[in-house]
Amino acid sequence: MNDAATLAERIPRGRFWPLPQPARPDGRPRRTGVEIEFSGLTEAEATELVTGLWGGRSRRRAPHDLVVEDSAIGRVKIELDTALKDRAGTALADRLLDLSREVVPVEIVTAPLAPGDLPRIGRLMQALGAAGAQGSQDGLLLAFGIHLNPEVASETAGDIVPVVRAFGLVEDWLRAADPPDLARRVLPFIDPWPRDFADRLAAAGADWGLADLRDSYLDLVPTRNHGLDLLPLLEHLFPDRVRAALPEGRPKGGRPTWHYRLPETGLGAADWSFAYEWNRWVLVERIAADAALLDDLARAFR
Repeated sequence: MNDAATLAERIPRGRFWPLPQPARPDGRPRRTGVEIEFSGLTEAEATELVTGLWGGRSRRRAPHDLVVEDSAIGRVKIELDTALKDRAGTALADRLLDLSREVVPVEIVTAPLAPGDLPRIGRLMQALGAAGAQGSQDGLLLAFGIHLNPEVASETAGDIVPVVRAFGLVEDWLRAADPPDLARRVLPFIDPWPRDFADRLAAAGADWGLADLRDSYLDLVPTRNHGLDLLPLLEHLFPDRVRAALPEGRPKGGRPTWHYRLPETGLGAADWSFAYEWNRWVLVERIAADAALLDDLARAFR
């Protein structure tokens, strides 16, 4: 077993690490939205499972777009994750949607959750697997992930730039320690950050302000298809600058959260858990919070 995998084994799979900075500046606990991609169940079947676990009232907003209101964890959306769903109702679109169900995921999207609600998501994952939902490991062309959207600790450079540096310096290790499924490595959904950007983070990132981060990211990483997508956060901080820099239709809306796309949907896999994927993100934030360790990593990276 290589060193990367040996270190990864030290990350718990049965309990959730707390964030090193658990609260926002106003004292509110940092909340986290979760997006779960899978196949093997219809939107209606997934909605029934959600209401069975958490209660609430479900309603259909469109043929492939449902929402559960007033559940134990708040509002939950369940939808087919493709723009083609908006054309449902025509014979051709419906036929294409039916044919695409093997590879186009159903997606469950939660409201921002309090830290104590994260174990509920772990139980949802178990219920999805037991009901026949499929993750990335269940098919060669399946490239399904879990997106974590933790609120940033604050909107200052002191809390944002170190996390970006930490991720850039350990992204190779995260991928080597637990390689993403082949389809997710080949398809352009979670590409690594370009080496030029990681080099800048190592060499000069310690002195960056938010504008430096913005300019380097828009220059070198101007798409959402990366393991850590900073565009929603940067659009929240610099809406006009980001919208002007990206092609029309590319900005999707800003929010003060990280958009961590690397986690795998490993439903049914014996050694996989939602807690493990969450803890890998917490590890990034722990590294960011240790200035001496971050400096050591930057020197080693250079």
